[in-house]
Amino acid sequence: MVRGLKQTSSVVAIGFNTTETAANTFTQTAVDLNLSPLDREVFVVLSVNLDPLLPDAVPGVTTQVLSSLTTTSQTDTQNISNSNCLAAAANVIRQSAGSVEGVGFSTLGIETPPATLEFIGIIATNDFFVQCKGVGNTNARGINGKLYGYRAVADASIFAALVQSEVLSA
Repeated sequence: MVRGLKQTSSVVAIGFNTTETAANTFTQTAVDLNLSPLDREVFVVLSVNLDPLLPDAVPGVTTQVLSSLTTTSQTDTQNISNSNCLAAAANVIRQSAGSVEGVGFSTLGIETPPATLEFIGIIATNDFFVQCKGVGNTNARGINGKLYGYRAVADASIFAALVQSEVLSA
């Protein structure tokens, strides 16, 4: 248990998905956690599972489906070097010009932390955000996923610090 937080629920899994509004278009979805700021409620994230759809196989074109999950709204997909990014994943089919066959790759940021970590993030505001963007595809692509964690109540100073940190780093 994290000092300054009191767990108020069992572990819950929150499913989500995001689909591009058009092929190769950045799209973001906000997922509401229904937290109570008056009660200083936060969501402690234990793990994230991102499952981006496969990119289209287009002869001679490298295609991608990029995805991320963040604590704040973004203007593009992120990678885990962003302090607000809790997870990132990409599926890629690499093809050289003129080729008909490509090689598929999957890239994942750490989805489940090592056993020594108590949590991978704390969401102090009401939403988390899921981003996806295709590159070189002929069809709209998307992402499915799950966020695992529990609700907790923070003491006043911890809650203020968490909210300020999350909002100011957006």
